[in-house]
Amino acid sequence: MASQEIPSASPAAHPPLSLAEVEAVARRAHAGQTDKAGRPYTEHLAAVAAGVRERGGSAEQIAAAWLHDAVEDAALSEAWLDQAALSPATRAMVRAVTKRAGEPVEEYTARILATPGALLVKEADLAHNADPARLAVLDAPTRERLTAKYARVRALLGLA
Repeated sequence: MASQEIPSASPAAHPPLSLAEVEAVARRAHAGQTDKAGRPYTEHLAAVAAGVRERGGSAEQIAAAWLHDAVEDAALSEAWLDQAALSPATRAMVRAVTKRAGEPVEEYTARILATPGALLVKEADLAHNADPARLAVLDAPTRERLTAKYARVRALLGLA
């Protein structure tokens, strides 16, 4: 993704992007990507953002929901996140829910728990990822692997 296509003004120079702008950034960044079932990846982002909203999340948490996989999936870079016109809280939540290569799940979940607001974003993400209708279209080994993975993360986060 070419950085000039995505608003990335210095955070100090401009107010944070609106939710509509964050959504547009996320949709452009993930354009053409699909999930494990072949569905447009932006459907997952929209579901997570809606889940955060339904759980009473703040605008900063909803923005983080739209961007929760952007760095992890290399749709946007760490440098973009550093310079994006986002609130410090949104930026921190995105970093918290970004799984790092080779990172033990215990460290990942501890970072989420230590970051204000991040748990709600991850809860909505896990809820959509573990949706039985979404899992039903996957082959049995993938469905079983992901179900166990999501259950372990939920347990480590105290959501089980």
